[in-house]
Amino acid sequence: MLKLEASWKSRVGDYFDRPDMQALSTYLRERRQAGAVIYPPGPEMFAAFEHAPFDAVKVVILGQDPYHGPGQAHGLSFSVPAGVRPPPSLQNIYKEIQRDLAITPPGHGCLTYWADQGVLLLNSVLTVEQGEASSHRDRGWEGFTDRVVAELDAHREHLVFMLWGSYAQRKGRLIDRSRHCVLTSVHPSPLSAHRGFIGCGHFSAANHYLQAHGQAPIDWQLPALR
Repeated sequence: MLKLEASWKSRVGDYFDRPDMQALSTYLRERRQAGAVIYPPGPEMFAAFEHAPFDAVKVVILGQDPYHGPGQAHGLSFSVPAGVRPPPSLQNIYKEIQRDLAITPPGHGCLTYWADQGVLLLNSVLTVEQGEASSHRDRGWEGFTDRVVAELDAHREHLVFMLWGSYAQRKGRLIDRSRHCVLTSVHPSPLSAHRGFIGCGHFSAANHYLQAHGQAPIDWQLPALR
């Protein structure tokens, strides 16, 4: 589990020594031995951290757990690899960006371009079993991602946190709103998006906040994939 980007490993690597994380490691190993298919693939489990080192983070978009369909999850919340159709929640994210910033949705669902600009695409739970949403909930990941948010809160200034849905908003208790921007909304899922996510204006609000604090805005226009 310690295949973590260096700046993050220095901040949160010690968390993996905790008994609950050791138990999580054992659980994942046993589930694989029992034939369970776990997403994302092991090398991509910590992809969010690889793309957005600790000191480069500007925005945190918090998801719940990885997509559980074959070929979808690749370690970035809401993102899918090139060639995989954007899932419904991501399609709604694109709709809101188009409404908010007049940006035409791309023909793909890969969000690495955002991640490489300092958007930490973080799921609260970093693994899931094929076809079983929330199957690794309450196994230990939540404490680790709490620690990630707490480290950002304590040691960075003027970050933007996008917390969509009640599950993500639980981490709001860890964030000092006098030092960071916290944007909340319902989840972009088709079940809730039209009850407040569409119209939330989070993407323009994030850029206004970043610019007001001397930081470059995020380019939310995803380039076409080659």
